Amino acid sequence: MIIAIVGPTGVGKTKMSVELAKHYGAFVVNSDAVQVYKEMDIGSAKVKEEEMDGVKHYLFDIKNPDEEYTVKDYQKDARDILDKNKDKNIIFCGGTGLYLSAALMDYRFYEDEADDSYDDLTNEELYKMVMKKNPNLQVDPHNRVRLIRALNRKDMPVVEPKLLYENVNIIGLTTQRDKLYDIINARVDEMFASGLVDEVRGLLKKYPTSRVLNSAIGYKEVIGYLNNAYDLESAKELIKKNSRHYAKRQYTWFNNKMNVTWFSVNYDNFNETIKEVIDYIDEIKK
Repeated sequence: MIIAIVGPTGVGKTKMSVELAKHYGAFVVNSDAVQVYKEMDIGSAKVKEEEMDGVKHYLFDIKNPDEEYTVKDYQKDARDILDKNKDKNIIFCGGTGLYLSAALMDYRFYEDEADDSYDDLTNEELYKMVMKKNPNLQVDPHNRVRLIRALNRKDMPVVEPKLLYENVNIIGLTTQRDKLYDIINARVDEMFASGLVDEVRGLLKKYPTSRVLNSAIGYKEVIGYLNNAYDLESAKELIKKNSRHYAKRQYTWFNNKMNVTWFSVNYDNFNETIKEVIDYIDEIKK
């Protein structure tokens, strides 16, 4: 059996995944794009050793922040785990919908076409060509390697958004918007109290050109503060705002791309929500 715990940032996915893993004798596979990176702990709200409660966790801390790790890489790693553990219960936990879709659904990647160096064109000309090909693509207009790669690469569509595995249950955790925003705001305050600025400062010193460090919510805003773009309070508010916007995008993805069964979280009695989810899973297993 495969269970995927999805939902917006801060809603309680980590705790639910551990409790379900203990109940079903399962292990947890990360499906968060930032938590695959080592040392990026506070800003990603990565599960702590004591929170794991003895449950095995996979695809956490597998790359340094300056190493490239793509959706295609994640798909291969996740499917290797699935293929080697066909007789076991597996729980995916994370808010990166694209990762989960790539792992569980018929999401296909096409190989690069024949390479062309475009030696006679400037970066600006290459960027205009890329935008003509795909105006929604996010790519650094000064990164020549990535511009050429974007021009040489075919589209990477989800050919058929169907599950490739049997007995998959996608469980979504949700709450009222105001409650979620309060949780997000409190989490950001706790990150700063736990040493987020020192974490980012140390990472920036070790990995100054890291793509994920300069793009991930919670990290890029602190980098702005360290570069004197704004003050510390502004950095906090920016992270809160960006996290709220990200939560909205997560809801949109999971509602539009996946067949999710949603459960409203009871934060006064989280065990009640756990029981509701277990009862639901046990009922559909009959």
